[in-house]
Amino acid sequence: MNNKILEVHIEPDEFTSKITRCFDYEFNGTSIFTCWDKPEVGEYQIGLIVGSSGSGKTTLLKEFGKSETISWDNTKCIASNFSSPEEAIDKLGAVGLNSIPTWCKPYNVLSNGEAFRADLARRLKDNAVIDEFTSVVDRNVAKSCSVSISKYIRNNNLKNITIATCHKDIIEWLQPDWVFDTDIGELIPRRLLRQRPEIKLSIYETDHKTWELFKKHHYLSANLNKACKCYVALWNDIPVAFSANLCLPGRIPPLYEGDTRNKFRESRLVVLPDFQGMGIGTKFSNSIGEMFLNMGYRYFSKVAHIRMGEYRQKSELWRPTATNLKSRAKSQKCSKKEAWHHLMLDTQRICYSHEYIGEKDNQYRIKYENQKHLTNNK
Repeated sequence: MNNKILEVHIEPDEFTSKITRCFDYEFNGTSIFTCWDKPEVGEYQIGLIVGSSGSGKTTLLKEFGKSETISWDNTKCIASNFSSPEEAIDKLGAVGLNSIPTWCKPYNVLSNGEAFRADLARRLKDNAVIDEFTSVVDRNVAKSCSVSISKYIRNNNLKNITIATCHKDIIEWLQPDWVFDTDIGELIPRRLLRQRPEIKLSIYETDHKTWELFKKHHYLSANLNKACKCYVALWNDIPVAFSANLCLPGRIPPLYEGDTRNKFRESRLVVLPDFQGMGIGTKFSNSIGEMFLNMGYRYFSKVAHIRMGEYRQKSELWRPTATNLKSRAKSQKCSKKEAWHHLMLDTQRICYSHEYIGEKDNQYRIKYENQKHLTNNK
């Protein structure tokens, strides 16, 4: 790869004279920089420039365009700074910023990690140029954000997004189409990069004390029913997600003829913010559903969160129930005296409601599919 030489000149003064004498450095007012030529990469979706500080990343990045300066109206929440609620939901979710309470905050009160993701969400468009990617955030945030924006860019067919960073640990998580290493002047195509690591979760039954770590991140309530069966997911021995589940009383139509199983429902599902956007929530929830099926139960879940709900709409592992996406505005809530307090009927929100039916080789899934086949052939 060819490079070019840039020179910058300043007028030496008493400051430079004293500094250079202290360190025996000869300086005549001229600083020389070696800059890499723009590589020939054609059309792409994600390009990544990596290298140590001072290796020419930012100078090379400017060859691909100008980085957009993001301004925020702090009299409004961050979601209101997008062109529509739909765009806010789509793009904030795309960068793994899935906390609804955070969406409702102004930008000036966000943490460094939240602000980084919010800025990134506003930049996601064709021909975006993004400098200092993940430089100010925890490395777990860096990995999760890399996974989530990679999915968004490819799913929405965005073009020519160029990113620069000094952190090489994100390469396998971002999976760019090419990497240019400014330390050695080498262009590396995607086929030579390592595949994205598999996220392996360890799941353990736990007690209610573990909820303390997760409760402030639940998008509806920090309350937890004492009857819940609780589970925690660890990734690399770090707690990342929590699930609480309740026995579901009452009669629900059987999934297939002769189905007399008892039922559980997902009451709480929380993934810590640093690990959102990596698919941990869906992987964890599916694993909990499979576990309850294997224990001989049916397993249900109702969520208002769009990203989780839309995932289940498309997944073969879940089937919509009769109340899925149905308005309950005409229904009346039970009196507190009569109600099971964890089963109060929600009349305000339109929710996604699904039952986990499991993998295709699961015995309950097979019975359900056979029953559907017989019914459709009548």
